[in-house]
Amino acid sequence: MAVEHNREEIDFVLHLAKEADVKFVRLWFTDILGNLKGIAITVEELEDALTRGVGFDGSSIQGFSRVDESDMVALPDPTTFRVLPWRPRENAVARMFCDILTPQGDPFQGDPRYILRRNVEKAAQMGFIFYVGPELEYFYFRDSSATIPLDQGTYFDQTPADLATELRRDTVLTLGEMGIPVKYSHHEAAPSQHEIDLQYTDALTMADSVMTTRLVIKEVALEHGAYATFMPKPISGLNGSGMHTNFSLFQGGQNVFYEDSDPLKLSTIAKSFIAGLLRHAQELTLVTNQWVNSYKRLVPGYEAPIYVSWASINRSDLVRIPAYKRGREDSVRAEYRAPDPACNPYLAFAVLLAAGLSGIEHGYPLPPPVEENVFQITEKEREARGIQTLPANLPEAIQFASNSSLVKQALGDHVLNTLLSNKRIEWEHYRTQVTDFELKSYLPIL
Repeated sequence: MAVEHNREEIDFVLHLAKEADVKFVRLWFTDILGNLKGIAITVEELEDALTRGVGFDGSSIQGFSRVDESDMVALPDPTTFRVLPWRPRENAVARMFCDILTPQGDPFQGDPRYILRRNVEKAAQMGFIFYVGPELEYFYFRDSSATIPLDQGTYFDQTPADLATELRRDTVLTLGEMGIPVKYSHHEAAPSQHEIDLQYTDALTMADSVMTTRLVIKEVALEHGAYATFMPKPISGLNGSGMHTNFSLFQGGQNVFYEDSDPLKLSTIAKSFIAGLLRHAQELTLVTNQWVNSYKRLVPGYEAPIYVSWASINRSDLVRIPAYKRGREDSVRAEYRAPDPACNPYLAFAVLLAAGLSGIEHGYPLPPPVEENVFQITEKEREARGIQTLPANLPEAIQFASNSSLVKQALGDHVLNTLLSNKRIEWEHYRTQVTDFELKSYLPIL
């Protein structure tokens, strides 16, 4: 089915561009791995781009190449027009996210934004709107060549006015100018580690916002002569960076995760959604944690989840239910704690939604919560209670995803096969490397 914009939408964007003295427009999209790609056009070409799209060679983009065709069309989404605050105000620069189409005007099956849109539409057919609120953790370093921190702060530290504090402040202000509201920002547990929590919104808007936020964090850091990284585990012995993702389903303006009679205020729909996530968690991990380095974070002792369990308060579990606040029925939600901020948010939100909807469709029962520290439970007891383990490394994650009918359905053959192929190559490159650990451990004695 062809994607088109109506004349009113096009005229509104042209008006905004004129009012803001926009000269250049960056058309953004991502490859399958979540790398931000873009095409720059002048404002004179904007109307034609909104009407017909902009052609480009898809064979040069990871996951976009096809045997039968390489020509692709980037069609800007009018609702995503924003002026970039860090660029000059005169002859300003704006950005728009694009849907990727075939030359015939049909959605391209390898477009991550389309993958999420397709899963969101399935939820809509069931009567649901999927809302998410991610918490992005990241590190500031002096540059990209070494992990030299900018501060020695710890969790929630209010450090004196230093560079890291100013960076976070400027980032929040810049995001606000771009229409991306920030709920919280604070120092995280490790030195020079910080967190920005984005305000709840629908999944597609949020995926666009995550991509923008990652760029803004890096841009602001560069402006101040620093470097920001979303690498999941940049420093051995310290906490890694996660992207805990809060979520709920709404229907007719009401949060259908809420049920007043339940002790945890969780509805049957919420429990089935969470049960779906737990049942398919091992299969989803390749998408939520896609890099070799992602699995250096998912180890005991650093607050990251390893076991497939849930609890109402316990922060050692994969799924946590934040405490209910009286009068805040709209805030009842669950938190999935495995994803890291280096994932592709479009694909990550898509598989999380697919797993949850599967739980609702099949009426999966929610297993008992694990309120004690799951890391302190013996292996024998975990087996008796049916508590599974997340993949320990990239090959395990590849194996689970490759055997998953749910992930295949959520992502489609094209995206899943391309992702699997890319990740097998990544692991092959990694496993043939001789690391510093091996040199320090073996060279002096062997």
